[in-house]
Amino acid sequence: MTRKFNIRSPQLQIDFAFSLKQFRSVYLQNALLETVRDMDIAELDKQLAHYVSPADMAALATYGLRAELVFPVPAVLEANPFLLGYYRLLMGYSQKEFYGSDKGFGVGPFKGMEERGQIRDVIASDIPNLCTALCKAASELLNGVEAMEVSRELLDDLTLLTVGPQLRGGTNNKLGSAGIVQVFEIIQEIVAHADPTVGPTTIAVKNAAGRPVLIQFASDPDIIIREEMAPEKYRNVVAIEVKSGTDVSNIHNRLGEAEKSHQKARKEGYTECWTVVNARVDRDKANTQSPSTNQFYSLGELSLRDGQVYDDFRHRIIALTGVSAPPTIAST
Repeated sequence: MTRKFNIRSPQLQIDFAFSLKQFRSVYLQNALLETVRDMDIAELDKQLAHYVSPADMAALATYGLRAELVFPVPAVLEANPFLLGYYRLLMGYSQKEFYGSDKGFGVGPFKGMEERGQIRDVIASDIPNLCTALCKAASELLNGVEAMEVSRELLDDLTLLTVGPQLRGGTNNKLGSAGIVQVFEIIQEIVAHADPTVGPTTIAVKNAAGRPVLIQFASDPDIIIREEMAPEKYRNVVAIEVKSGTDVSNIHNRLGEAEKSHQKARKEGYTECWTVVNARVDRDKANTQSPSTNQFYSLGELSLRDGQVYDDFRHRIIALTGVSAPPTIAST
């Protein structure tokens, strides 16, 4: 008797690969090494000598490793606030555990460093104390694994052990969708001339009026664009739903889901609601099934980075974010 096997698609792992690419450039060793490369090493070494014990420094030196691979100091976090996420991942703390109010860590106000790469004035003076506490935990980690051969590869593996469950979490599992990441990256390219600060879940850019504009992954809708009018006060500009499935027979259900999301976005004050689809749809029927959608876009056409559909998307992103247009757009 011939057996049949039905192994499901490894799509989840494919989605993780997209997210991991972003994590490496912002949170993992790659980001730390890039940051340190541009720093004043003499000042960095001075701070490491202050925060790290001679025994821990010697232990790392035995393996040919610099101390900032394990121990955070103010100079590193001030140079790249996103790296608070690196040290959190290295020490095995989930975001909920690390920043949540129920675990007693007391570091909730610092979450904006990891998520937006920002150090607010109200927390700046507490960064040295944060580093002292983290270095204490890092020392315990180092002593606990010192029986093994400590290496950059081992440290990278430890961060990945924490990243995995994080990606499987509800919101990050959703943002791992390849289609959503594609749209996020296309928007990032469109505003790249405005020198944005890019994280794995947020693009922060200044518009022509000097106000911050945040382009973010969200749980519902998929991507949102907001303008910060005053500290923690936002004008909701664009809500984007991405339906990246290619099953034409199921697209109408997906459009119904998009409509529910956009109705919610409308109630939250979003003035523009867009739906990006990856399956061929009849636009008249699509308008009927999602009347709250202002603009429908084809993911395939946006991915070309050329053509009428992409140009319309690009012009609207530039106009609605309010960033100064690059010469190629300003002259058209």
